[in-house]
Amino acid sequence: MIEITYLQTFIFITAVWILIRVIVALKNKTVSVKRELLLLLVYICLIVIARFVYFGFHLVDGKIDTFKIDLSRNEDNKLNLIPFFFLFDRYDGWLMNVIGNTAMFIPVGICWPLCFKKLDNLFKVIAAGAGLSLFIELTQLLSFERYTDVDDLILNTAGAGLGALIFFMVTKITEKVRQKKE
Repeated sequence: MIEITYLQTFIFITAVWILIRVIVALKNKTVSVKRELLLLLVYICLIVIARFVYFGFHLVDGKIDTFKIDLSRNEDNKLNLIPFFFLFDRYDGWLMNVIGNTAMFIPVGICWPLCFKKLDNLFKVIAAGAGLSLFIELTQLLSFERYTDVDDLILNTAGAGLGALIFFMVTKITEKVRQKKE
């Protein structure tokens, strides 16, 4: 079994982030401080999402629990492919799960189109949010304590879509206000 702490995950994500940003800067032969500060929003989204999807909400002995990887353990009920099964078999915390999974991805729907110009419509942002959520759900299969659930994929994607809807509505309103001033 391998145990990964949140600090190790934080350091890994940060190191990869810095490496990518340095490579991009070297490739472009320039650095835009404004762009890098804007991209920090994406970095923060990734760090916060990693905290809650891999390490759980509750503290264990006052600390963030570890992410345990053990491929030798075969656990039943690790994979739910029945959409909205909780509507039929309500478990404790189902409402928190619905709200949390949706709310966690709203910033993705707002920040990503702000930072990545190719995410210029609702469909593209929803697809990007779904891709991130799918990556998370697949990597959770490595852990015997985490669960892979189609509901999480649906709710995360809905959260990204809701955030994108907010972003594009605010962008449209802002443009109309700007045009009226001209």
